[in-house]
Amino acid sequence: MKTIAITGVLGYSGRYVAAEAARRGWRVVGLTDSAGHLPNPEGYELRPMPWSTEEDVLAGVDVLMNTYWVRFSYKGAGHAPFSHVMAVANTKKLLAAARQSGVSRVVHTSITQPDAASELAYFRGKAELEADLQGSGLPHSILRPAILFGDSADESILLNNMAWSLRHLPAVATFGLGNYCLQPIHVQDFAELAMDEAESEAPHRIINAVGAETYSFRDMWKQLARAMGIWRPVLPVPAELGYQTARLLGRLVGDVMLTREEIVGLSQNRLAVPGPTVGTRRLSDWMQQHAAELGRRYASELARRR
Repeated sequence: MKTIAITGVLGYSGRYVAAEAARRGWRVVGLTDSAGHLPNPEGYELRPMPWSTEEDVLAGVDVLMNTYWVRFSYKGAGHAPFSHVMAVANTKKLLAAARQSGVSRVVHTSITQPDAASELAYFRGKAELEADLQGSGLPHSILRPAILFGDSADESILLNNMAWSLRHLPAVATFGLGNYCLQPIHVQDFAELAMDEAESEAPHRIINAVGAETYSFRDMWKQLARAMGIWRPVLPVPAELGYQTARLLGRLVGDVMLTREEIVGLSQNRLAVPGPTVGTRRLSDWMQQHAAELGRRYASELARRR
């Protein structure tokens, strides 16, 4: 039986990948600093992240599945600080540990359109890590998803909170005309792709892990509202006004609803790519199936990280 170590095994995408790995007969080891803080209903063996210990946490591991990252940098009351700079440094320690332990393959989660020259720390950091992995000599697959949606509304934070806005606000907004695009992929599609790559013998692969449907941001508002049976005007607003509004709403719900960098990344059309798609589960079907529950309560990114 082969062993796969998965970062974030108690979190979102890592949990789906772990379940898929177990279904395929793999032994699952979870790398996490959240042992004792998050439930482990499947009883996976848990080991600390390599930056938290001197022990060889990847001993006996055949494949490393890395889903570790942070959505935004944050330093606030009630939370240990986290940042893209920290995430890059920690991931480099993880990849170094994989080399030292003799892991035979790495499957690494990146982002659509990483860019070493970007002014955006998210996309710049992802490009730096891709380069580090490519220079490591380790056989690897790099998966580039845009946005994930899952089996429940609460775990699909972006879509759920768009629905929350539709239920609670008299109008919603795009930043500019809203003609930039997104290609959400269902997290189960992502998990199946990730495990296909864990089992692959290809030396090096880069895959745009994007979903079956492409939406402009404006059309995503409209499709979501139509599925929910709610009509709201979709107003084009300047990016800074949109950011300040999201910032105010975030304060009201005790969360970071949207960052300025995320707005810029959207507006630069970084969450869609040309070419074939790999997801089979359609977002439009998912919206219809979950319309009654979407947006009933706000899903907090910060609460998830406590």
